[in-house]
Order: sequence, then structure tokens, then C-alpha cells
Amino acid sequence: MFKNILNKIKSSKIFRNLFFFFAVMGPGVITANVDNDAGGIATYSLAGAHFGYSLVWSILPITIALIIVQEMCARMAVATGKGLADLIRENYGVKVTFYLMVVLFFVNLSNVMAEFAGIAISLEIFNVSRWFSVPISAFLVWILIVKGNYKSVEKIFLFAC
Repeated sequence: MFKNILNKIKSSKIFRNLFFFFAVMGPGVITANVDNDAGGIATYSLAGAHFGYSLVWSILPITIALIIVQEMCARMAVATGKGLADLIRENYGVKVTFYLMVVLFFVNLSNVMAEFAGIAISLEIFNVSRWFSVPISAFLVWILIVKGNYKSVEKIFLFAC
């Protein structure tokens, strides 16, 4: 009986429409959830506890600014076929690009450390030692990066979203 219901759902127009919707919107859903990480959630929790609802008005202008920046970056990448570092280097030179990439490296490093700290803290709630959870998580991320391709990583991130 369950197989019959599943086959009817798969052959239905709704399923096809949802499939096409998620096929097109998949990268957007992942991008929208990019700040739902351990550091972000801790920051949001502390800000909410300190300020309450007094900053809810800022969601609208922040969302508009994020849409504009995402659209602008996507258009630059499509129009030029180049990444951010290439565009900065062409317009501002190698020296500025080098310093910006060094800063970017340290920002990304601190973000990764915050992520693993969040993993350690969240799994300690379930009595999993940080000395166990962080290396296992690092190994799983390494496997995902080294062995995964774009399609498989996108599916994993969509499931997580």
C-alpha cells in the first residue's frame, strides 16, 4: 500500500513541480542558510537576549542590502567569468589583492574555528567529548571536500538546510 502511495506521489504533477523548484532554488536555499552556523546562532541568541525585539526593523534593510550584493556579485561573475580576487587584482593591483586575501584567510580561519567550537559545545550537551567530536567532524568535512563533487555536496547541504 505504501509503495502505491509513493508511486502516485512520484508521478504527480506536484512532485515534478517541487523537484524543478528545488533543482533551481537549491543553491539559493543553501546560500540563504549560510549564516545559520554555530557562531551566528550564538550571536543571534546573545543579541536577542540583550536587545529583544527592538532591532527587528533592521531585517528589511539588511535583506535588501544582501539581495543587492548577491545579485551584483553573481552578475560580475557571469559577465566577466572571473572570481573576486581576479577582479580586485585587475582594478587595484597585486599588493592590495595580497593584503585582502591575507585578511580573508584569517577571517575564514577564525570562522572555521568558531564552527568547530560550536560542534564541540553542541555535542557536549549529549555527553560527547570534544576530543572525540571535533576530530571526527574534521575528518567528515575533509572527506566531503576531497571526495565530494558539486552535486553530492549540494545534496548534503540541501538536506542539512
